[in-house]
Amino acid sequence: MTMTTTPYGSWKSPITTDLIVADSVSLGQIELDGDDIYWVEMRPQEGARNIVVRRTPDGTTTDITPTLFNVRTRVHEYGGACFAVSDGVVMFSNFADQRVYRQDSGGEPRPLTPEVDLRYGDGVIDRRRNLMFCVREDHTVEGREAVNTIVSLDIENGGEGTVLASGNDFYSSPALSVDGTKLAWLTWNHPHMPWDGTELWTAEVNDDGSLGNAQMVAGGDEDSIFQPEWSPDGTLYFVSDRTGWWNLYRLTEDGPKHLVAMDAEFAAPAWSLGTRTYAFESDNRIVCQYVQQGIWHVGSLNTATLEFRTIETPYTEMGRGDIKASEGRAVFEAGSSTAPTVIVELDVNTGNIEIVKSSGEIGVDAGYLSSPEAIEYPTTDGLTAYAFYYPAQNSDHEGPADERPPLLVVSHGGPTGAAGTSFSMSYQFWTSRGIAVLDVNYGGSTGYGTEYRRKLNGQWGIVDIDDCVNGAEYLVERGDVDGDRLMIRGGSAGGYTTLAALTFRDVFKVGASYYGVSDLEGLATETHKFESRYLDSVVGPYPERIDLYTERSPIHHTELLSCPIILLQGLEDKVVLPNQAEVMVDALRNKGLPVAYLPFEGEQHGFRKAENIKRALEAELYFYSRILGFDLVEPVEPVDIENL
Repeated sequence: MTMTTTPYGSWKSPITTDLIVADSVSLGQIELDGDDIYWVEMRPQEGARNIVVRRTPDGTTTDITPTLFNVRTRVHEYGGACFAVSDGVVMFSNFADQRVYRQDSGGEPRPLTPEVDLRYGDGVIDRRRNLMFCVREDHTVEGREAVNTIVSLDIENGGEGTVLASGNDFYSSPALSVDGTKLAWLTWNHPHMPWDGTELWTAEVNDDGSLGNAQMVAGGDEDSIFQPEWSPDGTLYFVSDRTGWWNLYRLTEDGPKHLVAMDAEFAAPAWSLGTRTYAFESDNRIVCQYVQQGIWHVGSLNTATLEFRTIETPYTEMGRGDIKASEGRAVFEAGSSTAPTVIVELDVNTGNIEIVKSSGEIGVDAGYLSSPEAIEYPTTDGLTAYAFYYPAQNSDHEGPADERPPLLVVSHGGPTGAAGTSFSMSYQFWTSRGIAVLDVNYGGSTGYGTEYRRKLNGQWGIVDIDDCVNGAEYLVERGDVDGDRLMIRGGSAGGYTTLAALTFRDVFKVGASYYGVSDLEGLATETHKFESRYLDSVVGPYPERIDLYTERSPIHHTELLSCPIILLQGLEDKVVLPNQAEVMVDALRNKGLPVAYLPFEGEQHGFRKAENIKRALEAELYFYSRILGFDLVEPVEPVDIENL
């Protein structure tokens, strides 16, 4: 087929917003119950409802959650680990009222917890005692910071739960030994986040479910512990970054024993409850996930001989961290740059892989798809930064010989997070229209070791901006993109980096902030408990270093702004409140700069409803086209742009 020479940005693409949201789902939490596989599907077409789905060995899938329920917990606001299952009995948190419900096989859910402001998550069921050990977050006292504890919940008679561990600011990851005699958990205190420093505790579980002989066995302020897990023989395993990399350990009489010494990360940042990267397939074999240079792999560890081997799979992204195993198999979520995210079942003996559930179909020819290039480039102070570069790609079009494509730089959220290689239809939306994409793993990102992760300590609003700017300029110097048409976008913390880059640097011509932070002090004083002291580490202690908060907040330096911005915001966002966007819109409006603002009713931190995902993406494209001056070949609902 002959390619048509067409200006970049104006390529006709089959990757429409309707295609992006059509019949696609987000896949989450995986659980095994005997031979059955359970998982959570978030369905944008059903108003972003989360549903527990079961697959039986014959391949039959069944929606377990009735229509009126939405399975999602608000512990830490980000939730995660919202259900547990044992012998066909499902225990889940319902989003609307945050009560825990019990749903017996074939039956209707019945509430177990009272109608008060208590939230539950990260549960593990103990059928011997008819209990569920879980995290509880207490919001019942207005004006008081939420209280987090480990509790046991009676799964027959319900109630608020019996407090088992308390006194610290945060708890997570309750893990019950196979014989039910021991419980392990993680805990940490302000101002730490779980990737800064955590403590690993264990206790004996008495016949009545109470705990005895509780003791701290690993961790501390400088040691990030991740995912305690009991082996079938009752040995405690976990991940620690004490060597500078998140590696596997087990607890011995002589203390923690390092099992696999690798420059690799066997963990992911625990933004959500229930993040897991390894599981016991048998008495002496662990199946695990690990990341090196931004690429995820599957491995197998013999716990007796400590022999480690990589299991070859076609997947390069497993950053959400959810893997479960039983004899002969491992079930996990995975993706790659060329295929949608899937839940797969791996035969650990043969290496055979069966797709259990796909998040959707690509539905377009490979000629319209861009594959990422992993790049390393020089950044500030002679250091190296990392990113994934997606060139413009469309088998029907090529750009003029004397033209280079615009570049859209993406700053990921967190900021403790990572850009990955999972297939992104939204990235293909841009590249298939002739707009290149650079997904940046700036200093502070995970997957490159503790030292790289801690590059952002005290430097948020500096290192991240430098790495985004230097990545864009690297591609300009390489001749890949047009230096006069550089754009930047990001959500949440990435939205802050976007706004800060547009304020404090004169490199990008336009930007898009999705629920981004414009006022660091406002974030520190108004956000939820989990992140309320996060900025102490990445900016500085508040209020002692209020000077840094003012110095790095875009809202205090709007005189430096000189380019257009579109802001998109969920009006029910409890993480980054809508006023963060609204004050920025007012400032841009008063300064006479082109600005567009799209608030979305019913959306929180991250857009989940199909119609809003579609509208936001089209609005962003329309905004860029008007600012940079390229024509759109498909009709798009216009956006009200002030001062244009």
